[in-house]
Amino acid sequence: MANGSFGFPVAADRSLALGEIHARPYPLITSPRVIIQLAFMTDGGASVDNAVLAQLARTRGVAAPQADARHYIMAWGRGSLRWERHTEFSTYFYEGPVPRSFGGQINDHPFGDGFSPPGSLIAGVRLEVRKWTDGAEKLVQSFDAASLCFSEVENGMAAAVTDFRQDKDGLTRILLLDRGLAPARAGALVQRLIEIETYRTLAMLALPLANSLSPQMRRIEDGLALITQRMQQDVKTGSDEMLGEITTLAAELEAGAAASLYRFGASRAYDGIVQERIAALNEVAVAGYETWGAFLQRRLAPAMRTCRSVEERQANLSRKLARATALLRSWVDLQLERQNSQLLSSMNTRARLQLRLQQTVEGLSVAAVSYYVVGLLGYIFNAAQEAGLPIGATAMKAIAVPFVVLLIWWIVRRIRRSHGNGARKTG
Repeated sequence: MANGSFGFPVAADRSLALGEIHARPYPLITSPRVIIQLAFMTDGGASVDNAVLAQLARTRGVAAPQADARHYIMAWGRGSLRWERHTEFSTYFYEGPVPRSFGGQINDHPFGDGFSPPGSLIAGVRLEVRKWTDGAEKLVQSFDAASLCFSEVENGMAAAVTDFRQDKDGLTRILLLDRGLAPARAGALVQRLIEIETYRTLAMLALPLANSLSPQMRRIEDGLALITQRMQQDVKTGSDEMLGEITTLAAELEAGAAASLYRFGASRAYDGIVQERIAALNEVAVAGYETWGAFLQRRLAPAMRTCRSVEERQANLSRKLARATALLRSWVDLQLERQNSQLLSSMNTRARLQLRLQQTVEGLSVAAVSYYVVGLLGYIFNAAQEAGLPIGATAMKAIAVPFVVLLIWWIVRRIRRSHGNGARKTG
């Protein structure tokens, strides 16, 4: 761990935290200039980006970026190529000389036949920065009037124009008219406009997912409604079956919610970035045209509301399923308690019957053992009678019977008590 200028220990990530604010400076743009930015989903991970950049660096004879780098800049002819790695996508930003005519062919750019895309293309922007002259406003007529957005920005020092439609190369066309912006301000404005298009596209990724989840949720809602109706009618006999059905519905819902959790969360974050970038434009409407913010608010906001609605439906439906499951479980638990109560009652009845049977067996066993003991004593009394004892053997047996019975009964009772005490101590 390195020490600071005062000799204090420095946190391991301090340099990264301090350097991040300077890690992605805005490009310095001097009009006229053309910018192409492509955003690719990182389907193959960071290693694919590293391989693409290494190949591009070899063609230019420069050093490739480090494996853990998150941004990189290289010279490319009369322009430059910037690369940045984001959470789930990476961007390739090229700026170079503007073609002779607006929307014309760009001869020297890195995205030709030798370029290997690192993943699937999600957003592409072609932005041209041109001087705002009297004839420049004629370029606005080349955009689609149905979705044309034209507004002044940077306190009237520039104007941003787009129709959010794609050219023959699949790139969204943007025109930035410059009345004398400093290169740093022009670069910041260019970056802001490109990010609006990139992040609004990424935000819209959640809409197809939301549309695909809606039928599933409708089916789960209908299934839950049927189960609750059955609960009102016949919960006693079908509680176990209904509990199984509602558990299946809950599992299906949670699977869909888990699959959409990241995408809906990312969509909210991207939409927030778009709103921040639009607010930073400080647009001033041009008479007869729509602003970027108003157009995107009308088109993007309903899609985001749809995504939030589906996410809220998932949460509400999950709570309803949980409540229905709790009700069914309560009824099942009540039934189990009743069954357990009946089982205990029957066990008590059987225990009483067993006790009575045991007492009967004990009485019979006392009589039987006493009979055999008296029989054994008879042999002794016969021998005593033959030896001359004045009392007859039959009389002595008759006298011994009550004593033998009492003795055997006492012994049996003592044994039973000792077993009972042992059982209580064990319990």
